[in-house]
Amino acid sequence: MAFAPMGPEASFFEVLDQHRASLLAALRRGGGEPAGGGTPQASSFNLKKALRSVCEERKREACGETPSSEVLASIESVIQDIITSVAKNEAPTFTIGNRSSWENIKFEDSVGLQMVTHCTTRKIKSDSLKSVKKFALILKILSKIYKLVQSNTYATKRDIYYTDSQLFGNQTVVDNIINDISCMLKVPRMSLHILSTSKGLIAGNLRYIEEDGTRVHCTCGATAVAVPSNIQGIRNLITDAKFLLIVEKDATFQRLLDDNFCNRMSPCIMITGKGVPDLNTRLLVKKLWDTFHIPVFALVDADPHGIEIMCIYKYGSMAMSFEAHNLTVPAIRWLGLLPSDIKRWK
Repeated sequence: MAFAPMGPEASFFEVLDQHRASLLAALRRGGGEPAGGGTPQASSFNLKKALRSVCEERKREACGETPSSEVLASIESVIQDIITSVAKNEAPTFTIGNRSSWENIKFEDSVGLQMVTHCTTRKIKSDSLKSVKKFALILKILSKIYKLVQSNTYATKRDIYYTDSQLFGNQTVVDNIINDISCMLKVPRMSLHILSTSKGLIAGNLRYIEEDGTRVHCTCGATAVAVPSNIQGIRNLITDAKFLLIVEKDATFQRLLDDNFCNRMSPCIMITGKGVPDLNTRLLVKKLWDTFHIPVFALVDADPHGIEIMCIYKYGSMAMSFEAHNLTVPAIRWLGLLPSDIKRWK
């Protein structure tokens, strides 16, 4: 069954039809029918291309990323449900887990805060004046995600916003919708091929290669390296570090660099999220822990704000509880002045 293109998002349905056609063509080729009567050399080229795609998919799975085929299938299922509702003369709705309710959150020592399996949900209705705009925006961003995943390309959240800034209104609207889509599809946000600009910094004994082949060599000098935007794309991580130090504040991080802390305590790795950490900084901390299993310490202020920041790295947050397995490092230990130290000093 082919989707009938209608309205401004017709190209989305055309992409779905093209995808199905490509799958049928692949099945025919598997049965011994070269596409378009191709030569053996062309068939060999297609085989090599397919093998490379499989290898890339396996790498993504190893990084905790959902395979592209599953993401595409999930989006197609959502669109199929919408079309079915329309065919029954019913108003389509999106059903999304309620990420703002503690009733949907449980705590486990090995993971931290995570969303329960059978959580309460909220409905984004297409026939409600309160939610019809959000319904349309979710559908619009879903179509963009589908094209990104299918073409194996990436875009930043800012790129998405500027495709129609007047429609979205502000960046926060886009950010929340992307998180809702990730929760609805039950896939990590990195699998949606949407990146966010990093604000974190990293320094110390670490080398790695970014997805585009750029070789990055972090040093123990006074200059730090920006946390990459595509964490799952970095590979060949190498370090001799004995520990990883997370620093709450950028000012403290810069002071430690100026005081030559990395060389004095070498080899080590230092990272800061400049306050409340962004997603990429949390992903990098998690990746470093999963790769090297070295001790991880958090240097934060002994006040509620500092403790909250440490807990975000360690146990996660309510808003991203549906992705806790990819973000939390419960092994993090608190380093610095503790409230109990103040009591003992008094």
